[in-house]
Amino acid sequence: MAIIIGGMAVGAIVQLVLGRNSRQIDWTLAILAGFGGSFVGGLLASLLAGDGLALRPSGFIGSLVGAFVVTLLWQAYQKRQRTSEREAASKAARSGKHH
Repeated sequence: MAIIIGGMAVGAIVQLVLGRNSRQIDWTLAILAGFGGSFVGGLLASLLAGDGLALRPSGFIGSLVGAFVVTLLWQAYQKRQRTSEREAASKAARSGKHH
């Protein structure tokens, strides 16, 4: 249970730091970024620092960095999807075809 709450907290912190444009936190993204960041960044940072698999500050810092990466990648993907959807809608409107 602590891992889930910790992952959510790390993911939420990252969204707040990145200046999420709405007041609400995307909790699905928070959980995924927290877990992904914890697994990749936390494990890598702990191993590079020589801490092994123990819970140490280096693992937490790595988790934050990993969560930043996961969140930034997800935001870039969503932006690309929205741009593609707008272009498709604009093209359909110009051709006179509507959904």
